[in-house]
Amino acid sequence: QVQLVESGGGLVQAGGSLRLSCAASGRTFSAYNVAWFRQAPGQEREYVAGITWSGSGTNYADSVKGRFTISRDNAKNTVDLQMNSLKPDDTAIYYCAAAIRTTSISTRLSGYRYWGQGTQVTVSS
Repeated sequence: QVQLVESGGGLVQAGGSLRLSCAASGRTFSAYNVAWFRQAPGQEREYVAGITWSGSGTNYADSVKGRFTISRDNAKNTVDLQMNSLKPDDTAIYYCAAAIRTTSISTRLSGYRYWGQGTQVTVSS
């Protein structure tokens, strides 16, 4: 069992930055790939970025590539999402999710067993 708690969300103006953090407790965190998803009002939950269990591999949705950076610190059991050049379209609830480690990073919701409760990100124009 892995428990995930997101933090760092808030209100920011377009062009600004936020750093989200996902803190994990429970089983050995380094055994899991971790991803960030987001869900805007009235929209389906979508993949944002993912990182392998070792941190050696990352993957990004086209919509955030070049603006967002995912990283992890297995000693601290955390995965961060640095979000720069934020746009109003980035407004959503952001969720972190964990899956038992594999060589590839799943971009599908069904690929992840454990989920956090989410943190709200609002970008004003």
